[in-house]
Amino acid sequence: ATAAVTVTRDSLLNVCMDAKHHKTEPGPEGQLYGQCVLWKDNACCTANTSLEAHQDQSYLYNFNWDHCGAMPEKCKRHFIQDTCLYECSPNLGPWIDQADTSWRKERIRDVPLCQEDCEQWWEDCQDAVTCKVNWHKGWNWTTGTNQCPKGAMCQKFKFVFPTAAALCEQVWSGSYRYTSHHRGSGRCIQMWFDPAQGNPNVEVAQYYA
Repeated sequence: ATAAVTVTRDSLLNVCMDAKHHKTEPGPEGQLYGQCVLWKDNACCTANTSLEAHQDQSYLYNFNWDHCGAMPEKCKRHFIQDTCLYECSPNLGPWIDQADTSWRKERIRDVPLCQEDCEQWWEDCQDAVTCKVNWHKGWNWTTGTNQCPKGAMCQKFKFVFPTAAALCEQVWSGSYRYTSHHRGSGRCIQMWFDPAQGNPNVEVAQYYA
């Protein structure tokens, strides 16, 4: 029985999800761009994907951060970091779930985010503006990029997402879960870390697997 458990557990570690831009297996990437560089030793994303993750109107998903006017840079960097984690991290295996969309077979659900990462995201984005709670669906795509649906009002994040937990858990329809665990605890995934100290999320994935 132990062997079977080990096999299942190993299948959750060091894996890439079956989604639009992911590599089939993680491995080193010489040149990852900008904020995605944290994963260059072992990544599920290519250099091209990492570059595109930083574009305002990237071909990855044609998603426009500035759908209610320009998103402040300090806020945008969290969404870029979130994209890098999603595209590049080989440590999200325990939270990979089936997805029922045309563009990906798998998604992440309930990834336990460290409290600081979530709080800082909310802090830096509270005055940014959006018109939707769940950014995964319900947009008007007639122009080829996401626009607010008819009748949706642009409001500051702090009104759309009254708490850090609301932002982290709702913006990508349950991809993340807000936790009271702290960075370095080995119990929560960090969106940000110092690659010189190694990737702390390896230990977290092992714990949950």
